[in-house]
Amino acid sequence: MRQEDIWDEVVAEGYDNSDTAMFAPDVLGPTVERLAELAAGGRTLEFAIGTGRVAVPLAARGVPVAGIELSRPMIAQLRRKADERLVPVVVGDMATATAPGEFSLVYLVYNTISNLLTQDEQVSCFRNAARHLSPGGRFVVELFVPDLRTLAPGQRATVFAVEPGYVGVDTYDVVEQHLVSHHVRFGEGRQAEIFRSPHRYIWPSELDLMGRLAGLALESRHADWSLTPFTAESRSHVSVYRRPVALQ
Repeated sequence: MRQEDIWDEVVAEGYDNSDTAMFAPDVLGPTVERLAELAAGGRTLEFAIGTGRVAVPLAARGVPVAGIELSRPMIAQLRRKADERLVPVVVGDMATATAPGEFSLVYLVYNTISNLLTQDEQVSCFRNAARHLSPGGRFVVELFVPDLRTLAPGQRATVFAVEPGYVGVDTYDVVEQHLVSHHVRFGEGRQAEIFRSPHRYIWPSELDLMGRLAGLALESRHADWSLTPFTAESRSHVSVYRRPVALQ
């Protein structure tokens, strides 16, 4: 599955109508607040900017925001909310595409780095972020923690959500560190809709090594955007990496 085939017109048109928690004010509000704080008055760049779920309210805060996005249908939805002058976007792969200028903050939200399906691509993403950062700038990654403790020996799938009209299932390839999330939605009838997204999961320590390979050092890690301490039971993390102010 190619990412540009997954994020097509159908998915893009329904993306902002999703009832997932990422659109809840108590999630989106702290996200925007924390990013504005980390930007420290400078320019920001969002990798995989999508429909502008985060970028548009961040720009409304007066923070300069640009983006890189592979999916043209997702950009089309963004353009319904913000024009090119407010939120300029470069069409391309976040692991390789270049936006003009330098930025005090580059950020990746809601597990998007896992959409890159090889370790090499994920390392390239870190290096691309580092290339865009001004000295002392930060790269922020929001990512889930692999939940392999729920995977029984010999099994390849876990159910991560059961709600009225919705079931979520992850299938794993633990050798390649791949998983596919299956989102099944249904009503009262016999028909159901399924959306599948492939991911390469990354352990926090592996992510830190990617940062080091790109010349970035881990500055902080919390369980969420509200700065909840990260523990062994945390299911996600927001990790901040920083480029040195000067080379040693």
